Amino acid sequence: MKLLAEWSYTPARPHRGYTRQTLYVGLGNKDGNYRFESRPVSDDMIDTFIGGRGFGLKLLWDAVKPESKWDDPENEIVISGGPICGITQYPGAGKCYSVFLSPLTEQTYNSNAGGYFAPLLKFSGFDAFELQGKANGEVIVFIDGDNGKVRIFESNITGDKNAYAVTEALHEYFSTSEVDKKNVSVVASGQAARHSYWGCMNFSFYDPRRKVARLKQAGRGGGGTVLRDKGVLALVVKKSKFSGTENDPFDVNVLTKVGAKLHKEIRDFDDVQCQMRTIGTAHLNEIMNDYDLLPVNNYKFGRHDDIDKIHSTVYKKHFAQGLPDGCWYGCSLSCAKATPPFTLATGPWKDKEVIVDGPEYETAAGLGSNVGIFDPKWTIEANFYADHYGIDTISLGTGMAFVCECYELGLIDREDTGGLDLKFGNKQDLMELIHRMATGEDEFSKTVSLGTRKMKSIFSEKYGADRKIMEDIAMEGQGLEASEYRCQESIAQWGGYFLTLKGPQHDEAWLIFMDMVNKQLPTFEDKAEALFYFPNFRLWFSLVGLCKLPWNDIEPEDNHTKYHGIEAAKVPEHVQNYVDIYNAVTGKNIVKEDLIGMSEKVYNFERIFNLRMGKGTRANHNCPSRGLGPVFEDEWNARPEYFDEKLKEAGIEPSS
Repeated sequence: MKLLAEWSYTPARPHRGYTRQTLYVGLGNKDGNYRFESRPVSDDMIDTFIGGRGFGLKLLWDAVKPESKWDDPENEIVISGGPICGITQYPGAGKCYSVFLSPLTEQTYNSNAGGYFAPLLKFSGFDAFELQGKANGEVIVFIDGDNGKVRIFESNITGDKNAYAVTEALHEYFSTSEVDKKNVSVVASGQAARHSYWGCMNFSFYDPRRKVARLKQAGRGGGGTVLRDKGVLALVVKKSKFSGTENDPFDVNVLTKVGAKLHKEIRDFDDVQCQMRTIGTAHLNEIMNDYDLLPVNNYKFGRHDDIDKIHSTVYKKHFAQGLPDGCWYGCSLSCAKATPPFTLATGPWKDKEVIVDGPEYETAAGLGSNVGIFDPKWTIEANFYADHYGIDTISLGTGMAFVCECYELGLIDREDTGGLDLKFGNKQDLMELIHRMATGEDEFSKTVSLGTRKMKSIFSEKYGADRKIMEDIAMEGQGLEASEYRCQESIAQWGGYFLTLKGPQHDEAWLIFMDMVNKQLPTFEDKAEALFYFPNFRLWFSLVGLCKLPWNDIEPEDNHTKYHGIEAAKVPEHVQNYVDIYNAVTGKNIVKEDLIGMSEKVYNFERIFNLRMGKGTRANHNCPSRGLGPVFEDEWNARPEYFDEKLKEAGIEPSS
């Protein structure tokens, strides 16, 4: 590849979780004027913003103006892991957050991903990476932590420029041997992200057992769209020769002790609690169905008679067993499920054997029951191509479900769709729609890939579709498609969707399980407390570089006998784990009450940031009618006794 620019630096070694340096790369404005800077991280920045998402928001705030748009050169993608990111003693410590102005929400967005990129970035000398400007042509940014260089190359990749192909090619290019591939991590999107607002970023880690680069997604908000708009085909980092104490923790003995305790809980209880090591998050399918929470046919219904076809035991048969599936070293929870060699039945890679990562629950439901499909093989293939093309699977599933209902209601027809029969459950034509989104050559599919909010306007203006009906059934808030939980059953989850900073996304306010399944939030006061505590507690993970799953997807055996209600939902012993490992890494002396205070500062800063961008007021927090209850008669008639009782509780006679 042709070298366009190069910068040398002296890598800063982590100390107590921080290198105290960030990397800035400016691409110019299609003028070839590349800039490189190593910027200091102050004590005040650490105390206020902590790391990860906090660092991202601070750096983005400094980079943009109130009038900045997502496709302006000054918009940045900031990637940061946080002080705990990169430890190997405690499960789930490979997470990073990417922060940017979103094409979907037109305000700040943050999206998390696993993989090796964030730890290798830190070990290469940087707490965060800022990417600004727009390149002239397609470029690859390479951070060489072994030799202390940052290089920008003109891409020589031709033909397939989708995520799996690009990632495999760059793991090969920047490695000296098969063994060396594990020291490389790639961030790439796909061809769809050139025009779709659903563009995701794929973060890689190399699986030496399967001899393949695997992908974890920062899926939501359109980060991949921003990346490709900047002319960046991929980001690459390489760092070899690091140890399990590379963070230079204050007390490695405490880290080891706390980690060993959780590893034992995972070993002893995972098989009876969540089966993360064998099924991953797809174990939620039947649970959501049992409680009328599974989205079916664009969230119209909460359960389906064909649930047995997508039961977790069925998905288990499609996942490889007996191989560790952690997306960073030391994660014994190993939820990153992968298929054995899977033969694709459609598309440009038809008949090719691939390893598919997932599907996780959100994909299994969104590209399954929500579009009326109960065929795991179809969902696995849709999952692969969505990742490959660089499309967020959650927005894709919810967006296509909206399209299907519009089609069945007659709001759009076959002439509008370019000949596609987009009824719920039409596997052939829905898969074809995904393939068409990749190229953007088809007008209708390109419209779909702009997101549900844009679809409502275009369908109304171009096809004469009824805007009122679309507003009622379109499951989006602030421009973001809802993730895959039917929230009309749970006012707590409704609040977690439609009162959030970034739209209806489950990563911060996943209250539906504790509300509807475990019945831990019986009063409005409990729900209100949960809507304060849990979004803030989950936000804390995004500051320090941790995965949230080891917190409450595995619990001590006596958690529900020692604690009750909302206190049990907090999993107090695990909260103490996080206090202990934070102190053990950083040398600070916080207590559990400090965790929420750390998060609150960043939460409030992000709210102010959104206000600065002209968003974040009540007027921006829309909620569709289907998020509250039935829209059409058949929805009511699916559960008449339940809905009648709800009316009576509100003092309304059903007959009236």
